[in-house]
Amino acid sequence: MSHVLRPGDAFPAITVAVPGGGQISLPDTLHGSFGVVLFYRGSWCPYCNGQLRAFQRARETFEQLGVKVVALSVDDEATTQALIDKLKLTYPVGHSADAKSIAAATGAFVNDDPEHLQSTGFVLDPEGCVIVAVYSNGAIGRLIPEDVAGLIRYVKEHAAQ
Repeated sequence: MSHVLRPGDAFPAITVAVPGGGQISLPDTLHGSFGVVLFYRGSWCPYCNGQLRAFQRARETFEQLGVKVVALSVDDEATTQALIDKLKLTYPVGHSADAKSIAAATGAFVNDDPEHLQSTGFVLDPEGCVIVAVYSNGAIGRLIPEDVAGLIRYVKEHAAQ
């Protein structure tokens, strides 16, 4: 039985390939920056496409705040590359994720047939610990960039006091 990640928990080690070679190693890829980790259902999901596009549009805001974004799904390499091209994504997007092992490590919900991760989002602090986790068991209910930016501004302001 997997368990959900709670604020203060260390984000588990997850490695996933990116199109063209290389990999995302979480939480190491984000170390030293605030981070957003998005599990999306697949390129076929219009809600996921909207979320990924929204995080791309927020790129300048996140750069100013020192926030890195990564996303991943069970889609294969070619499908993931096509999505990156279509949405003009500049943040790393992992492919061919093992839904069951990622769910076991993070508590994400898995759809059984076809097998994919449900929308799940995490905001991490610069040490790789969870600030907030958003779990959905279906198409809707997910992180949005404006909320993430506001949360990180709040955390930074209160850390300085």
